[in-house]
Amino acid sequence: MQINKDYRYEAESVDDLQDIVFQAIDEVSEELGEISLKIHDNPELGKEERFAHELLVNYLKKKGFKVTPSAYGIETAFVAEFQSKTGEGRVVSFNSEYDALPDIGHACGHNLIAISGVGAAIGLKAVLEKFEIEGTVKLFGTPGEEIGYGKVELIEAGAYKDVDVSLMIHPTTFDGAFGKLIANNKVEVEYFGKSAHASGAPWEGINALDAIVLAYNNIGLLRQQSLPTNRIHGVITNGGTAPNVIPDYTSGKFIIRGMTIEDLRSLHPRVQKCFEGAAEATGAKLKTKWSKETYDVKINSPLATRYETYNSQKFGTKFASREQQYLTSFAASTDQGNVTYVVPGIHPVYNIFETSSENKNHTPKFAEQARTKFAHEKTIEATKSVALVGLDILIDDKFYREVRKCFET
Repeated sequence: MQINKDYRYEAESVDDLQDIVFQAIDEVSEELGEISLKIHDNPELGKEERFAHELLVNYLKKKGFKVTPSAYGIETAFVAEFQSKTGEGRVVSFNSEYDALPDIGHACGHNLIAISGVGAAIGLKAVLEKFEIEGTVKLFGTPGEEIGYGKVELIEAGAYKDVDVSLMIHPTTFDGAFGKLIANNKVEVEYFGKSAHASGAPWEGINALDAIVLAYNNIGLLRQQSLPTNRIHGVITNGGTAPNVIPDYTSGKFIIRGMTIEDLRSLHPRVQKCFEGAAEATGAKLKTKWSKETYDVKINSPLATRYETYNSQKFGTKFASREQQYLTSFAASTDQGNVTYVVPGIHPVYNIFETSSENKNHTPKFAEQARTKFAHEKTIEATKSVALVGLDILIDDKFYREVRKCFET
């Protein structure tokens, strides 16, 4: 790897720059660990992350970043920025997530994602400060990932329009940068019927419970005629109030998923017809409210390869082949996928368990593990690796051209 000769450096080699990144992250590792535990011990649902928002904003201000709280009109979003003296060069961005799950808290390890974004940004800031390198590092605080559209709102507000790459990492039970994450969409369903005495005059009613049960069964039959990689799952959130009253109102929540955004968009109208058919059959009125789409992650091979190379060389991590990662990846979704359709990006995952574990994300055991010393150490390793990828974007023109070419094809 060659340093771009258009830039002037006091450093003798890329190794010197990498050492500065590692040193800066090591210096704040203990502080980041404390922040992680505070966020873990104060879990907040999506778009309600006020404690985490304030904690991160104040810390980044102390570290010399220009910070905008409640950025882009989103209360719990922020952007922290550090720019070289000229204000020129490429813009490398990282993401911090910090929302939790209902009842089980940080069972997806977003307390670790929060500090990884901060650590990577601090690492690149140290290089920009110490050497005459042109560029900008941006850290986006991205709320509401678990509800599926925090980054979508940031995209729509223009947050990523001047960004050259978007980098982040995510804890799980295996290591890899080529694992598949899939597209999804959420829908809230309501049926409106007519109340009647369930025994005395049921014929006078329109049964909203029949409607949502029929819709649920319709979806069960649709699964047989849908791609095996598609997913449809849901719950009935209101099934009526009393067994002797014909329910005049019921509701449910469903999620649909596809391996690609094209698969998802093909599935969407078929699921909608399941809801509509149930309304037609029962006479109930239907209301559906679909959320914003979450895209599959568009993996950028040069970025992903560079991450795995650094993580392997620097920390001895063993990675399965790309094909094996694809086959064993977990069928989850992330709004980082939407970002990767706007700018080149990656979403590598890393293992936070010391031994093989059947405790996947979104389980109480994963929440317990996300606050351990081992999980923190693995987070710091992955943070350093993704920070080095960001460094290469700043200094290596050839690498960046490869990244852009992959993104545009």
